[in-house]
Amino acid sequence: MMNHTISRRAASKATLLAGISAATTAQLSQAAPKLKKNATILFQGDSITDAGRDRKRQTANDARSLGRGYPAHIAGDLLAESPKLDLRIHNRGISGNKVPDLDKRWQVDCIDIKPDILSILIGVNDIWHKLNGRYDGTPEVYRDGFDALLERTKKSLPDVTIAICEPFVLRCGAVNDSWFPEFETRRAFAEEVAKKHNAIWVPFQAKFDEAVSSGTAPEYWAADGVHPSHAGHSLMAKVWRESVGI
Repeated sequence: MMNHTISRRAASKATLLAGISAATTAQLSQAAPKLKKNATILFQGDSITDAGRDRKRQTANDARSLGRGYPAHIAGDLLAESPKLDLRIHNRGISGNKVPDLDKRWQVDCIDIKPDILSILIGVNDIWHKLNGRYDGTPEVYRDGFDALLERTKKSLPDVTIAICEPFVLRCGAVNDSWFPEFETRRAFAEEVAKKHNAIWVPFQAKFDEAVSSGTAPEYWAADGVHPSHAGHSLMAKVWRESVGI
């Protein structure tokens, strides 16, 4: 009798867990964007996104236009996996950009492109240029400018799926104690803005921290602490696809 009771309880527990798992999977699939035919994906940001792209070429899916960083990794995989979808993938990152720079070129380099999925990685120059004495924007200026940029985007593109990438640095190269705690404040503000606008959060800093904690030197992922190595860009592409769900 007891064995039958235990079996029934075990079966009920298994059924309950299966239901929870299925519900969780359904929630995740509903949150993730569905790639549709002719979808446009746009990557925006600074030098980490730019990654040496040819800015004179603005053609979707063009290897030279996509650069050699994580956008190119992602584009290559998506285009190879889904040739029938006729995806259009753009990289409009520009080295040295801060939030105010994105704002100045946003109409041409974002709104006019009409992306279905928009990915933004911005923030490292907002503090780096300040430390170098070339900019005086506070963390609050970063937060408020980022917030206004997303408000503007959603007003013009109400159906766009937005992915906000976590600004990141690794403690090596140019990154020293002078970056902290202000960098963490700015990173937290980026997450705050992402939550406010129901954007997808791509946890780059968290994943790089995990990689370093596992025993890999930070220089392996980004020699100067800011610009990723080939391995770093590859890790970013993996994290981005897992977070965005495509």
